[in-house]
Amino acid sequence: MLVNDIFELLKYIIPALTVFLTAYFLLTRYMQKEAMAKAIEMKMKRDKEIVILRLQAYERLSLFLERISPANVISRVRTPDMIATELQYGMVKNIREEFEHNLSQQIYISSAAWNLIVASKDEIIKTVNLIGQQLPPDASAGQLINAIFTGIARANAALPTEHALEFLKTECRELF
Repeated sequence: MLVNDIFELLKYIIPALTVFLTAYFLLTRYMQKEAMAKAIEMKMKRDKEIVILRLQAYERLSLFLERISPANVISRVRTPDMIATELQYGMVKNIREEFEHNLSQQIYISSAAWNLIVASKDEIIKTVNLIGQQLPPDASAGQLINAIFTGIARANAALPTEHALEFLKTECRELF
């Protein structure tokens, strides 16, 4: 009788266990697929946001390079009654402030691009300071401006900002 009871019990347990295991594996597989789909969706959303941030960084740094070109800095900083040393100081200060304002953008671009931007900024500051030091202490702002533009023309080469801007454009096109 014990054997019959065991067989009778197995007739109920085996089909129930089969249904339970089948449902368990199907539900586990379904949940894994759902979790994977959700993770892919979140990654795509995050990547889209990162692309937007990176494009904004390229835009801001392009604007930065335009703003620190000598002609643009002079037009923002110069006042009618300035002397050369005041204009020189104002230009250097303005370039540094612009740079500090855009420091955080470096995390969105390549190291090569960032290094080129820093080098461009440094080269513009160096040029302004070197030309400013060559003028007499009582020189007018106009004399400094003429000396800067003459020095740029004599160099017969693209400004460092132009080179960096071209590099940024190329890098941005390659990425997007």
